[in-house]
Amino acid sequence: MSLVAEIILGLALLPLALTLVNLAFFRKAPPPRAWEDPVSVLIPARDEAANIEAAVRSVLAGADGPLEVVVLDDHSADDTAAIVRRLAAEDRRVRLEHAPPLPAGWAGKQHACKVLAERAAGEVLVFMDADVRLEPGAVGRVVRLLRRRRLALLSGFPRQITGSLGERLIVPQITMLLLGYLPMMFSRLFPRVPGFAAGCGQLMAVRREAYDAVGGHAAVRRSFHDGMTLPRALRRGGHATDLFDASDLARCRMYAGFAATWAGFSKNATEGMATPVGLPVWTVLLLGGHVGPWLLLAAGETAAGLLGIAATLGQRLLLAVLLRQSLRAVPWHPVGVVVLLALQWGALIGAARGRRPSWRGRSVTE
Repeated sequence: MSLVAEIILGLALLPLALTLVNLAFFRKAPPPRAWEDPVSVLIPARDEAANIEAAVRSVLAGADGPLEVVVLDDHSADDTAAIVRRLAAEDRRVRLEHAPPLPAGWAGKQHACKVLAERAAGEVLVFMDADVRLEPGAVGRVVRLLRRRRLALLSGFPRQITGSLGERLIVPQITMLLLGYLPMMFSRLFPRVPGFAAGCGQLMAVRREAYDAVGGHAAVRRSFHDGMTLPRALRRGGHATDLFDASDLARCRMYAGFAATWAGFSKNATEGMATPVGLPVWTVLLLGGHVGPWLLLAAGETAAGLLGIAATLGQRLLLAVLLRQSLRAVPWHPVGVVVLLALQWGALIGAARGRRPSWRGRSVTE
């Protein structure tokens, strides 16, 4: 076996090995239990008429404790506000708020979350995207796990629903990267080190006292990726954060179609992989480990190639089964890695040329 083949094989085995270790730490939440402390579930909503009713009703189902669901209508042009008013008339736990104008220097979602937190009454704040659907009793499970681990912030990764090939190529790469490259053992051992922080902005629970102490979403006001930046802010403030597998208590279809998926991932890219220092390293890791084995097989390095392919596809298949992802995307995994890297390089080049990320028709202004 040549030195190049050995390196590529090592890069292919790395994410499989780390995934097997990480699965011992990436666990599901315990069964629900009634809670006593007031909990506020906070949902920013901009043109979410197609989602908001199902989202709110899913929060209320099986809730067993002091609860309010606060929806912030962020200048929607559709019937979002009217739908929430109707729900509030049906259930006193639901409340509609309206967003003030977006100030300069803020990303839209972070400003909406900041306003929601200011207007919430709960001691535990659960931030949830409007396209997330909770299973009955989910709020109680999240709150119980937050308390059990004595955390300031707990982030859950919902089951990701994918409808098109473009979605299936890109969206599952989130958990592939998370479980294949983040050493969760060190994240758990050092829960206040910012470098080990990770999270998912679709579902985050945070203690109000810790949230306020670090400045809340004002500390990440320019970010489009609070799933990463808010846990880092909490850790920089000396607070513990962690994440968990929420695939059995929440589901989410992030985007519909390839174009929306590309745009959605691109807006977050420069706050994650797409940095001048980080992306070249990620390119070597991902191309070497997930595409390289196929090149080895084509070059006649049969044993190393087949073993590397088995490792990378084995990791993807394992995650697809455990996290209830689409199995149809597994054979396309190397193509998905190439598409993801193309997306990241496009975002990095665009940022170097002065292009600012935008979402829902808005970008961060000075």
